[in-house]
Amino acid sequence: MGTRESGVTRLLREWNQGNQAAFDQLMPLVHAELHRLARSHFARERPGHTLQPTALVNEVYLKLAAENAPNFHDRSHFMAVAARAMRFVMVDYSRGKRRGKRGGDAVRVTFDENLGICGDGAAEMLAFDAALNKLEAQDARKCRIAELRCFGGLSVEETAEALSISVSTVMRDWRVAKAWLQRELS
Repeated sequence: MGTRESGVTRLLREWNQGNQAAFDQLMPLVHAELHRLARSHFARERPGHTLQPTALVNEVYLKLAAENAPNFHDRSHFMAVAARAMRFVMVDYSRGKRRGKRGGDAVRVTFDENLGICGDGAAEMLAFDAALNKLEAQDARKCRIAELRCFGGLSVEETAEALSISVSTVMRDWRVAKAWLQRELS
């Protein structure tokens, strides 16, 4: 993995410097990992979800390809940005699904220890996004940790690396963020 890691970092650096061909070479290297993240997210979704992991990865690809002035430091930073893009794609998709429905009554959202979004996906995704936005206003780092753990599927160690903080800080902030989100969503 060391060679792959250095290849990804090298391609990110070249893309940062304006080499669009580097982006084209980068995507096959990270595609499998992005697809794994998307599959892990959909494993927590309700069965029969109309958006599929491959479509989610494709949407993230389009968002990343549209980046005019990318500034990715390394693979971990890139994956953190991709996780955030997955969140936004899922939220946009949920908003679109919600617009197609009548009403808009408040929906009680259940909180899973793994922060999986289950049940009426569109309503719960929007409620979860609103809770994350509130958390971000109070503590941006805790929000990023929740985002990376929930949407990025990153481990505690990977999250620490992506945010350049210690593993113990991630564990402490993650416990607080989960409790805060559980309280907010109940």
